[in-house]
Amino acid sequence: MRLALDEARQALHLGEVPIGAILVRDEEVIASGFNQPIRAVDPTAHAEIVAIRKAAREIDNYRLSPMTLYVTVEPCMMCIGAIVHARIGTLIYGASEPKFGAVESLLDVAEVGMPHRLTIESGVLEQDCKKILQDFFAYRRENV
Repeated sequence: MRLALDEARQALHLGEVPIGAILVRDEEVIASGFNQPIRAVDPTAHAEIVAIRKAAREIDNYRLSPMTLYVTVEPCMMCIGAIVHARIGTLIYGASEPKFGAVESLLDVAEVGMPHRLTIESGVLEQDCKKILQDFFAYRRENV
């Protein structure tokens, strides 16, 4: 998760919402990503999507089933859909996202029938993951 936080800091330095993601297989980082919809002029350029696209290209396969995705914030509906379609085996995230989160906040992904089993763990380095977001939005409120 610390590597995902490093990715989030890259987004922060670019003025993007600081969310980072890392895809790991057998304790090896396969791909990473950070939020960049403004920079990429792409509303789908969320950290998870960026990392999933990189990983699929890296292994030359759209199925990422042996992998674990670490993400600093609870994925949104778009991202959880991509996670399911990529057949990622495990999702680990830090902070919940009450406005957009589709794992436990707006939706409970466990209640939705899925084509494969997704293991989910939340709350990993939760305070660190929350703080980077809270600081970002506090700064934006004060300076915009």
